[in-house]
Amino acid sequence: MNGSRRLSSQEIADILRERIRGGELKAGDRLPTQAELADEFGVERGAVRQALRALHEDGLLANVSKGSPPRIAEPAPAGGDQPQPTMRALGHRLTAAFSAPRVRVDVVCHTSETLVLALSEPLRLIHEGHVRPESIDFRVLLPARDIALAFPVLVEQEEDDPVHRRWLEMRNAQARVLRHNLRAVRTTRHVDVRVTFRTLPFTPPTKLYLLNGEEALMGHYMLTRREEEYENRTLEMYDALGSQSLLFSFLKRSGHRDAAFVEESERWFEALWNTIATDMTFS
Repeated sequence: MNGSRRLSSQEIADILRERIRGGELKAGDRLPTQAELADEFGVERGAVRQALRALHEDGLLANVSKGSPPRIAEPAPAGGDQPQPTMRALGHRLTAAFSAPRVRVDVVCHTSETLVLALSEPLRLIHEGHVRPESIDFRVLLPARDIALAFPVLVEQEEDDPVHRRWLEMRNAQARVLRHNLRAVRTTRHVDVRVTFRTLPFTPPTKLYLLNGEEALMGHYMLTRREEEYENRTLEMYDALGSQSLLFSFLKRSGHRDAAFVEESERWFEALWNTIATDMTFS
């Protein structure tokens, strides 16, 4: 179908998504088998399975089981096409992005904890040989260690700030895990991997994930008052639970407005990376 270049699972999902939205596939229709779809698109079944998983998580497929092909789900009621919590949305979009030959991910976030968790599935697929990118390039922007954070902060301020120490330990630990997990792919699967961290002189109010120059996932941090145990005491703080933030997805191929948002997000990231960001140290 696509000549010498194989379609990625994201591209397959997008084609099927357009067939559903265009009425070629209607609610209640059964999809072809995975074998038939793999033959149609000229790919391995693993790519088809990833595409179907993405469509299922988007609510477009029903009756998903190993015994028979899924059916097209009934349309959601008005207002049902809502953004999803970060952990759910990011996981399957990263998995789709890792099907590309050259994976490029640019991130702005407060810590990389959610990113580390969301990467578990695509990295598993690489280690098992189901996906085989030629290169992986991650650039991550995080708040600098010595700035006055907008959050998390103590409800009642103290001269010695244990909330800031806790955040810094988390930032550094998660960044190390992210770097280690990605570099392990270079060792075990011989993939060209680059992981670079830089820091910002402010607390980002939103999180942003740019995937292969084709998709932007953006979510606002929502603050909450909560308690956390640290250093044998209970810290009462204002903080944001990043994994519960809602992510809005913008795809270049979805239309002019989405394409403009993705391109503007890329320009914004490059401006931050090249002008005010500084190299990150883990000490």
